[in-house]
Amino acid sequence: MIRTYLIPLLAIAGVIFAIVTVIQGAKPPVAQPPLIEPPRAPFEAFVAGSGLVEASTENIAVASAVPGKIMSVLVKVGQTVKKGDELFRVDDRDLVAQLAVRKAQVRIAEEQLSRLAAGTRPEQIPPAQARLAEADALLADAKDQLAMWSQVQDPRAVSEQETRRRRFNVTSAEARAAQSRADLALLDAGTWKPDLDIAATQVDAARSEVAQIETEIERRIARAPVDGMILKLNARPGEYAPAGDSAQPLVLMGDVSTLHVRVDIDENEAWRVEKGRDAACFVRGNKNIKANLTFVSFEPYVVPKRSLTGESTERVDTRVLQVIYAFNPKEMKVFVGQQVDVYIESNPIAQSLNQSLQPSATTTP
Repeated sequence: MIRTYLIPLLAIAGVIFAIVTVIQGAKPPVAQPPLIEPPRAPFEAFVAGSGLVEASTENIAVASAVPGKIMSVLVKVGQTVKKGDELFRVDDRDLVAQLAVRKAQVRIAEEQLSRLAAGTRPEQIPPAQARLAEADALLADAKDQLAMWSQVQDPRAVSEQETRRRRFNVTSAEARAAQSRADLALLDAGTWKPDLDIAATQVDAARSEVAQIETEIERRIARAPVDGMILKLNARPGEYAPAGDSAQPLVLMGDVSTLHVRVDIDENEAWRVEKGRDAACFVRGNKNIKANLTFVSFEPYVVPKRSLTGESTERVDTRVLQVIYAFNPKEMKVFVGQQVDVYIESNPIAQSLNQSLQPSATTTP
């Protein structure tokens, strides 16, 4: 009984279910409305592009001039700074110690220069005069002794050796008197100018060494290059700061009083973008938040596309022309680094020419 009726009925039911399933699957799916309605271009003819918000000074990655351990960080994210303000400081204790030594050497060199510039001390003159008087007296005594020996007529009373010794004594006394006279003249003349020049040069050299150390200390202080806001901070006390560029900048800052939008225009449509044309940008996710843009400049070098929108149809091997526009941040609440949709007004004639150049969908390749 079961085999006679139940199995054929189950087979018929399965066939009917399969037919219904195929019919239901063959129906085209009903298009669902988008969760977020995309913005509409405010121009009749336009060029669309993806824009990236950045500071008007561009986003400046502040790095350390020399590697070292970060001793202190003096700013916070979102803080407004002025040009020249300290951002962070790298360890400079060894240089501070060297600076103290160099400053002491400057003081020594300056004291030496002052001593030479002051000339001869008055207290040095009387002793020199006394030594000259003593030398003159010894010379006079030696001459008297020689004259007395020379007046003896009997050669047997005076030996030739003693006479020569008296002559040598006179010569020695004359030399000592001449040296004493020269020493006194040197004291009277004061400091020699070349000695002053050498001492002044030594002072300049010592001061230059101090300036060099101060410059090295200054290089260990990262300062704000422009007026702006701290956008991102990756510097923390105790961490090691590498010198030069890095994947994560220690401090990212820029001037946000006026914001810029860097728009990527596909190279195939770059010829349609004209200088000075009106443009508008929309925040992604809300078409009602928009701002009018003011043309700033072209980046004349076409570069490979880097800013990706996430669309599945987006080509990553495209080269783009980058156009810079500006807007007042009070018109549109956005953050630096945020992507926006940009529409740039183009010439209607160029628009129609571009459409005419597009291949027809029915054209056989």
